Amino acid sequence: MKARRILVSLVAASAIVGSFGGMRLARAERADIHIGIPTDLPNSKTARSLQAHRNPAPLASTNAVIVTENGPVGGTPAFGVERFLGIPYAAPPVGNLRWMPPQPHERWRGVLRAGFGNFCTQPDGLGGSFGSEDCLTLNVFVPLTVKNQNKKSPLPVMVWIHGGGLVTGGSPIYEPHFMVQSGNVIGVTINYRLGYLGFFAHPAIDAEGHLNGNYGLMDQQFALKWVQRNIGAFGGDPNRVTIFGESAGGQSVYANLTSPTASGLFQRAISESGAYSEFQDYFDNIVSLTQGESSGAGGVPAGTSIAANAGCASQAAQCLRGLPAATLASAEPGIVYPFVDGNILTQTPAAAFASGQFNQVPVISGGNHDEERIFVARQYDFAGHPLLTEADYDNAVIAAYPPGFGSVVLSVYLFASYPSAGVALAASETDVVLACPERNVVRSLSQYVPTYAYEFNDENAPDLFDPVPTFPLGAYHFAEVQYLFDLNLRFTGFNPFTSDQQQLSNTMIGYWTTFAANGDPNFAGAPNWSPYDSGTDQFQSLIPPTPIVESTFDSDHKCSSFWSSF
Repeated sequence: MKARRILVSLVAASAIVGSFGGMRLARAERADIHIGIPTDLPNSKTARSLQAHRNPAPLASTNAVIVTENGPVGGTPAFGVERFLGIPYAAPPVGNLRWMPPQPHERWRGVLRAGFGNFCTQPDGLGGSFGSEDCLTLNVFVPLTVKNQNKKSPLPVMVWIHGGGLVTGGSPIYEPHFMVQSGNVIGVTINYRLGYLGFFAHPAIDAEGHLNGNYGLMDQQFALKWVQRNIGAFGGDPNRVTIFGESAGGQSVYANLTSPTASGLFQRAISESGAYSEFQDYFDNIVSLTQGESSGAGGVPAGTSIAANAGCASQAAQCLRGLPAATLASAEPGIVYPFVDGNILTQTPAAAFASGQFNQVPVISGGNHDEERIFVARQYDFAGHPLLTEADYDNAVIAAYPPGFGSVVLSVYLFASYPSAGVALAASETDVVLACPERNVVRSLSQYVPTYAYEFNDENAPDLFDPVPTFPLGAYHFAEVQYLFDLNLRFTGFNPFTSDQQQLSNTMIGYWTTFAANGDPNFAGAPNWSPYDSGTDQFQSLIPPTPIVESTFDSDHKCSSFWSSF
């Protein structure tokens, strides 16, 4: 089914490019790779297919106009909400504004009625790129009918930061109307600079005297400042802003929690599957700006090397700003990381959360039980080389881990303990990359702020992929997003949920939106969700039809017994 193939590209795997125990893991696209980290990359074909969804037929004619600081914007009702699309929140970061902090957008004349803005420049998965540097837009979604409250009261605001390894993705993929309608919230989705255009450390650029390195995070915060100044005109409450995101969007949530320059821009935070490649002592992918400029790290190419490989042997800023954006995008690894630059980030999120030196707001944080199964399927099954035998499994584990360590993993993750080789390989990779780091996150945060820990556990979540792998994908990475956003109807034309799954979706939307309103996810009729306590070590298991308390996360993922023991 064509629509299902579109979904494959939305969750295309890139890779950890990092160091583990001082030894490197390689890119997923190469023969020697290994553990995957997602990007929700829509390739160029997918991007074209999204055009049909950019401006669906309105439910009724409307003349709704909201006046923002830069000019009036017009809304269009669709999917039961009023959509204000493609609003520029910053000047296009092109020409001399490449690798500069975001700047204010000029005023426009007349009413702006637009579709979604451009995707930011990114690889297309086929060796090229698509998108534009002129991409700093956001979208606002307002409920057509405000339910069960004084209509004059401002609504909570939920700002979505998309995932994609900080390399791919974009706001047009995500329609938040389920949350907006049923949760009485204002939804905002944003674009931000990606890849080397968004996260780049180079001595010539960094000597210019402006904020450096983390341009994508600067964009996110510039958008949040726009929300503070303008969301009231849409009926939103600037004092009840929740940032939330998945994968690299979840990591961005952690970065903004850490960032002194984000203080006061939001009052709650939700991170979904954002703990990858950090929060364990053997990960060192978030490095200082100085290190990023010249020497890099296992998962961070040096800026001077990036420049030389792109054709700027002179290392001059003028040469770098003159490079085609496509040249930079096509050279990017599958994932990039922010830098400790001394301003946007003064320390790593792991250090900030451990010390309490972060923006202390209530947090929901969690992940999915079978995160890595989709990446194992993509690397082996979808490539025509499924893991079928114990020998296949042994070889895959040896290839996935640093020399000498694969045999140790094999002694802990016994082939006979799992129903298939693919499930076995994904189990260890899930635990090392995401699950145990996630547990470390909530153990740190809960010392200082109310922290609600969850694990998404629907083992029969719709997989939406062609071809079907040789093993069930389970609760794979990105699977929970379809329980919050409208992905199924938009991309497959039907809702594949069972009645139990629909009930879980309704409950999750209730948890997320109630948290946005009150800083506490609990609402009448839903199972109680207690804040995380390291003494009981309990997570809320999001399982259909009704979430339950889970007390075995640590043992299930072999955290204390193995991954956190060295």
